[in-house]
Amino acid sequence: MLLLKLCKIYVTVPEVLEDTKRTPDTERDSSTESKIFDNMATDLNNKTFYSNGKLLLTGEYVVLDGALSLAIPTKFGQSLQIESVDKPILHWKSLDENGTVWFEGAFELSNNGTLKQDFDKLSLTTQFEDVARRLFQIFNAVKQLNPDFLNVEKGYRITTAIDFPRNWGLGTSSTLINNIAQWANVDAFKLLERTFGGSGYDIACAQNDTPITYQIENGSPLINQVAFDPPFKEQLYFVHLNKKQNSREGIAHYKAQNKDHIQDIISEVNIITLKMIACDALEAFEVLVDRHENIIAKVTNQTPVKLLLFNDFNGSIKSLGAWGGDFVLVTSKENPTAYFRDRGFETILPYVDMVL
Repeated sequence: MLLLKLCKIYVTVPEVLEDTKRTPDTERDSSTESKIFDNMATDLNNKTFYSNGKLLLTGEYVVLDGALSLAIPTKFGQSLQIESVDKPILHWKSLDENGTVWFEGAFELSNNGTLKQDFDKLSLTTQFEDVARRLFQIFNAVKQLNPDFLNVEKGYRITTAIDFPRNWGLGTSSTLINNIAQWANVDAFKLLERTFGGSGYDIACAQNDTPITYQIENGSPLINQVAFDPPFKEQLYFVHLNKKQNSREGIAHYKAQNKDHIQDIISEVNIITLKMIACDALEAFEVLVDRHENIIAKVTNQTPVKLLLFNDFNGSIKSLGAWGGDFVLVTSKENPTAYFRDRGFETILPYVDMVL
């Protein structure tokens, strides 16, 4: 295993990782394995947390200004496993959907539980240093919210694992924030605000197992579980646009737009959201989708994705979250897989395979 020492940070280069596959069950000592799991079960410092991924069906962008939005947790998410160790270090390992290590770092803990850092000599051109800096930021924010966190003489071995490709845009960051917040016993919405920012709907999805409406009122999130289970769900699909959209860039673009009539826009989006939840016919749902696309296109000064990429498609297509990447929602009476694959879009998931 090749390790790059970065001022108390050790980053593993994925291409040269040693084979870390688990030993087959037939080759394990069952008595030893039983003892390991017994010890973990009795140690309160060894825990596993899990958070759901997210998709925003309505209210993208305008949710930031108080619009009522419909959001759904996904069957995909991220886990975070902690195991206490004797040394005052935070050993971090991140696994992708295939179980492959894509980041690994060892961070030294100071006496007050903060991560030691010295970035003066570091170049900021690699993704590994960016990840390390982001982790420092997150744990510094955690310490501000809970000063007692990590105030112990021992350290921890942390393993995060996502079960979806990172470029899918289902909440790699939000699920991580919610998992860390659970571990540190802090408010996940406040932690998100101090780190990645955003409306917080993704945190709400991480914490709920059913569709929800999400709305910001007087700076606080209002979350309600809703019975959104359309009878035409077999005719709904999610198609990935082969690239990940940066949500922070999308938010910055939205905030730079002229929003003189934002309250009128919010009122119309609120109505569309409620009608979508109650909708029982595909044709009526498609009318709502098309209307929503036109509204957001005007307020953000962008072109709807159907006009941009799929103008000849027989059905409706709606962007989800920041426009320009990740998944889009597609309505189709026939399976649209062949249509999209012919155009180079290989990832098509039926609604029932995506939604929790």
